[in-house]
Amino acid sequence: MKLIGFILTAVLLIAGCTSHHRDNHASHGESTHHHATGTETYACPMHPNVVQGKPGTCPVCGMDLVRVDRSMISDDHHIMLTDTQLRLANVTIAPVTRQRVGRTTVVNAKLIVNEQETGVISSRAAGRVEKVFVKETGRNVKQGEPLYTLYSEQLLTLQQEYLLAKEQYETLGQSERYKPFFDAARKKLLLLGLSPVQVDQLNRNTLKPQIVFQAPRSGVVYEVNITEGTYVAEGTPLFRIEDTRSLWVEAELYPDEVNLVQIGDTVTVTTEGESRITKATVIFLSPEFRNNTQVTVLRAQIDNPDGALRPGQFAQVHLTEASHSAIAVPPEAIIRDEHGARVYLASGGHAFRPQPVKTGLEGPDVVEITQGLIEGDTVAITGAYLLYSEFVLKGGDAMAGHDH
Repeated sequence: MKLIGFILTAVLLIAGCTSHHRDNHASHGESTHHHATGTETYACPMHPNVVQGKPGTCPVCGMDLVRVDRSMISDDHHIMLTDTQLRLANVTIAPVTRQRVGRTTVVNAKLIVNEQETGVISSRAAGRVEKVFVKETGRNVKQGEPLYTLYSEQLLTLQQEYLLAKEQYETLGQSERYKPFFDAARKKLLLLGLSPVQVDQLNRNTLKPQIVFQAPRSGVVYEVNITEGTYVAEGTPLFRIEDTRSLWVEAELYPDEVNLVQIGDTVTVTTEGESRITKATVIFLSPEFRNNTQVTVLRAQIDNPDGALRPGQFAQVHLTEASHSAIAVPPEAIIRDEHGARVYLASGGHAFRPQPVKTGLEGPDVVEITQGLIEGDTVAITGAYLLYSEFVLKGGDAMAGHDH
């Protein structure tokens, strides 16, 4: 809803500028067109009929003139936007380039946990669970965050042993004779799950049988097998934490799709309900027999540093075959309606006019242009729908009379 509100606001702002332009013409009663005679052409973003061959200000509204392509000025089907309007409408431009395009096969898939990044936290010592800090699944925890408190006489004995070895080592001038005993006592506590900070803070005054155990890694809690007041034995599984900064995407390929991908290939992944396009690396291909059908399981690893993707989400894997180099633009740069496809050519970053195009092969991130553009043309790659709306508000569909 926020995106729709932003688009409507930008369209109204552009439409308001257009209305202001018409009202000024009505109040002046006559054209203020100045012919450009130099090699450069400058025009007013608010009043395109004001044109001259050198920089200056508009005699109607006082705005600075901007440099434009002379062909844009002679074309009735063009609009000009100010820098503010470009920012509000999120219109960005880029030169047309040649890219690799090919026929794309879309395969349904699902995001699953990266089992190589799975960690099970078990009890390092026998004892009674005094307090549980994380009781629900699906919660994100950070490394070092408290998970539970354990009462253990075994841990109390080892703490006393460590403090005794530390006292002997320090009292006797850090003698090398007692250093192995001190190191061994410290290592026992570390192996039982205490952090180095917890061990270093131990003294006679802080000695206690209740120890707070912390998360050894960051991630999402997917299993909680612990309750307050229960007794746990050494090795009892307590928590299962998944690191979702890296996920797997798994898909089933039929025999005619197997030749489209190999281990090590980079594939494009789109997720359900998401507009983002993500790259994944194929790490596993395995023939299997599922549901009475011979399939090949594809598994690719996908980076998820921001945690926006979650295990269980449905996705699509795009496999491209027979790729070739061609002129291509992003899908959002193309407007399609009953008159065909078009892009918006830009001149000077402020003037735009619709350009009919014919499209070829289409992928998730590029569309081949077979006719209508040449390499080096500059087009609007975002905000094309807002430009289309402005053309409609300005005087109808500017492309209705074009022959495609």
